[in-house]
Amino acid sequence: MGDHVLFFYGTLMAPQILHRVIHGQAVPEPWQKALLTIKPAILHDYRRHRVQGADYPGIVPVSERDDAGAGPGPSVLGTVVWGLTDGDVFRLDRFEGSEYEKRTVRVRVFEDEGEGEEGEEGKVRGLLLDAAEGAKEGKEVEAVTYVWTAGEERLERAEWDFEAFKRDKLAWWVEADEEYS
Repeated sequence: MGDHVLFFYGTLMAPQILHRVIHGQAVPEPWQKALLTIKPAILHDYRRHRVQGADYPGIVPVSERDDAGAGPGPSVLGTVVWGLTDGDVFRLDRFEGSEYEKRTVRVRVFEDEGEGEEGEEGKVRGLLLDAAEGAKEGKEVEAVTYVWTAGEERLERAEWDFEAFKRDKLAWWVEADEEYS
């Protein structure tokens, strides 16, 4: 029932948006939150770019590294979520649409050094900040993610910025009346 594991690297890293998509409400009931485990993770050898004219990103695999042999390659910071049901994945597939293809990837989960800020959003934010500042990568897990397939020419060159999204766009996304609700 709740055995799907997905890696999110964009708008769905915000628990409010994830819960809105799968439960139809930005603030879920405690029992709904308890069904999911959310941890920061990193996906190596991918790049994340903003989709032109959109608030959300797409990721693409990096086939050849520009700096081969000069340290770690490109990577994407995100969250891995355990406990998603078939129904949750159906709603997530509809939300992501036809511009993406689901692919199985291997991500590294960051070790949880502490509790961070209060609440689910605060804890995820704190863990992501720790991860970005060099927290230790932990175990590798297999997850499914949505990879951009609608053409790299539709992606901006710069990396998509989660903090800027939260600051400038999150409130609209949480309150928007989407057809998937």
